[in-house]
Amino acid sequence: MDMKDTFRSAVLSGIAVAIAGWGYLAFPNIIGAVLFSFGLLTVVNYKLKLYTGTAGFVPLRYEDGRSRWLRAIGELLFILFANIVGCLLISLLARMSPIGLGESAQKILEARLAIGPLRAGLLAIGCGFIMTTVVTFAREGKPLALLFGVPLFINCGFPHCLADAFYYMTVPLSYTGTHLAQVAMLYPCLVIGNFIGCNLYRFIAPKH
Repeated sequence: MDMKDTFRSAVLSGIAVAIAGWGYLAFPNIIGAVLFSFGLLTVVNYKLKLYTGTAGFVPLRYEDGRSRWLRAIGELLFILFANIVGCLLISLLARMSPIGLGESAQKILEARLAIGPLRAGLLAIGCGFIMTTVVTFAREGKPLALLFGVPLFINCGFPHCLADAFYYMTVPLSYTGTHLAQVAMLYPCLVIGNFIGCNLYRFIAPKH
């Protein structure tokens, strides 16, 4: 893919995850957690670019063995940015919903802020590990793993940086405005935590 195609794919991926997050905000229980699987099933089926679906698979070395970490990180940040754009588009639509999605989103943000950036980032490692695992299964023709892995990370309270991006942008502006500095410290920790989790297989068991 060139940058334009990657951007389009990643925006669409963000839209799919945000719509799945909409379903979870509407039903913030096990039903909503299962419904969230729609987002990841869409991403895998259409081979879309999602930060947490790519971080564990992007090559970190060239064929001659030279490191390509900087290029890999640049690619991932570009995908993350486009994913957030997709989430933003759906969050604007979510604000028109009569369901009261903002209240559900605010509870999630309050819970994240209550535990702080460090603990939230460490918990995000669990989500990244699950994401790489279920995407690997799905790529091998076993998409059923998504129906277990997605509700698992949600019910464990493991933050997914793109789902959280949608939630935070759906929170009432009056609340977000007064906690903007805290959110700015929290969010990068989720992104880093997800990245570490997505790459645990590489760090611990490179042969896998």
